[in-house]
Amino acid sequence: MDAAQTLVIARGFAATTVDDMIAAADTTKGAFFNHFPTKQALAHALMERYAADDAELLSTLMARSERLTDDPLQQLLVFLGLLTDELEDWMTATPGCLMASFCYERELVDDETEEMIVAALRLWGNTMHAKLTEVADRYPPQLDVDLQAVADQVATTIEGSYVMVRALGTPAIVRGQMDQLKAYLRLLFGG
Repeated sequence: MDAAQTLVIARGFAATTVDDMIAAADTTKGAFFNHFPTKQALAHALMERYAADDAELLSTLMARSERLTDDPLQQLLVFLGLLTDELEDWMTATPGCLMASFCYERELVDDETEEMIVAALRLWGNTMHAKLTEVADRYPPQLDVDLQAVADQVATTIEGSYVMVRALGTPAIVRGQMDQLKAYLRLLFGG
């Protein structure tokens, strides 16, 4: 699955053949089809694993930031800093996002796989919205903003960074964009 994920992120789902995945994983066609009756079944398994890892990362980094400080704004900023480190490492190794790869080729994935992507993005949006609500309760925003839109901006910044890193080959873009997001949040909440 690791080999398949790397290929799908690098090439796209449609451009990655079963034979490509078999060669990259150094396995046989029989072994592939023993685990995945179709390429679509592999896509589903990949997304299931990716979404679970993504949720675990979100939960782990948020819990860590909440242990480090009691201040909700600082928790959010620490979370974004920890996330930036993770994203830089990830994007240096594999520039891209499996969810984005599948979204670009939505017609090639089944409804269940698409629902996993939506659920994963909603988990991030809801988690960020809950934290931003805590922040806004303590530090009223300096501007009239939609906190859900600000929450969605986190995922938008991450996904946009993936695109920029992939296009320009410069993982430092991640830190630059995340630093800009943190600066905006400091200004917004007067921190």
